[in-house]
Amino acid sequence: MTSSRVSVPRPYVFSSLAILALAALATGVGLFVPEFYRDAPALLPQVYGQDLLTLLVALPMLAASLYFATRGSLRGYVVWLGVLGYLLYTYASYSFMTAFNELYLVYTTLLWLTLVTFVGGLVRLDAVALKRSLGDLPVRSYVLFQGLLVALIALLWLAEILPAIFDGTTPPSVAEAGLPTSVIYALDLGVVLPAFALSAYWLWRRRAWGYVFTAVLLVKATTLGLAVLAMAYFMIRAGSAVPLPQIVIFGALTLVSGTLLGRLLLSLSPNADSESPPRASTSDAGSES
Repeated sequence: MTSSRVSVPRPYVFSSLAILALAALATGVGLFVPEFYRDAPALLPQVYGQDLLTLLVALPMLAASLYFATRGSLRGYVVWLGVLGYLLYTYASYSFMTAFNELYLVYTTLLWLTLVTFVGGLVRLDAVALKRSLGDLPVRSYVLFQGLLVALIALLWLAEILPAIFDGTTPPSVAEAGLPTSVIYALDLGVVLPAFALSAYWLWRRRAWGYVFTAVLLVKATTLGLAVLAMAYFMIRAGSAVPLPQIVIFGALTLVSGTLLGRLLLSLSPNADSESPPRASTSDAGSES
């Protein structure tokens, strides 16, 4: 197979720039326009924390990774995808959870833009080339971390959900937010945790897409973990009680995911940024998986 540089198609460059502009608008208005959000007081610290992390961390990461990805960097391409995954999660939750406001169409536009760009960028990534560029990277710690993350987050949410189901009541966090149900429960238990479980399984079996999912999900886990800690800060500042175990769990998960991500990116071969093809052929993918 002939090597060529990774590339971000021009439509995805334009969609990424649109995402940057719209997300900067959404977070700026949310943070700096007084009383813009119409949500219950219990939910406000969460959206403020999410906006702050998105504005100060996620958007600069998206801009920088897009720049390097367009210059042929495989590392930049992986981080670009991971930040898109974080923004997809963020604006899915905003579209379905936050009270209706003047930016509703911005949230839904960001939802479909991030979804199309993330999926399109993911299927163009050469999983075989990424696996090859990582060489003999030990996978045990990545598999264990992803399995541990699945178990801890599942236990954390099920500890709230199961008692409410058995008692015929509503989980306190849902009731306090004035919501009919929790979009976060749905996204985590229905999408994110199964993705981590599948990623861990594929990586353990040394399948090429296991390396891709692991790299992308680690970026998403690190940024989302920082967002949760920012939410906790705003909740504490507002006088709300934040369970210490949640802070410890999310703090530890963020630290470990960031460390593993850095190790993975640094493990990419020196030529990965200039010699990685954008797509593998079907025969190559089958032989390497």
